[in-house]
Amino acid sequence: MSTVTHSKTESTELLQLVSFKIANEEFGVDILNVQEINKMTTITKVPNAPEFVEGVINLRGRVIPIIDLRTRLKLERKEHDKDTRIIVVEIVGRTVGFIVDAVKEVLRIPMNITEAPPELVTGIDSEFIRAVGKLEDRLLILIDLEKVLSSSDHAQLQKVQS
Repeated sequence: MSTVTHSKTESTELLQLVSFKIANEEFGVDILNVQEINKMTTITKVPNAPEFVEGVINLRGRVIPIIDLRTRLKLERKEHDKDTRIIVVEIVGRTVGFIVDAVKEVLRIPMNITEAPPELVTGIDSEFIRAVGKLEDRLLILIDLEKVLSSSDHAQLQKVQS
């Protein structure tokens, strides 16, 4: 007769996130998606671009679309200031810049302090929200960048870049 022993292992998987502010909320995205973080620069407007596309920038010879994350999350527009940043990310094989109010920090949080978002999330389209992290003194909304842009948005971005 064989005996099976079960060892209880605590999940210590860490999420590495870049946290940023939009309005009064703090958001986080997986650091593996982030290529770089830049100060605000001149953005070239593109005619007939979708409302959430601010325009394009030349990033070391590559033209990349810039998306105002405030607009995409259906939040009130705000003038850019000295804290405004562009987070350049790679999503679904495409390089895109997201405008955020301010970048805060790089965080390492245990996976077990996150939970699924509540069913009724006010103000922000909940399909963008991957999880909510419960930090000691605040909540961190983890955004799924791949869901921020729908497949039709990707098609529109292709036109903007052409």
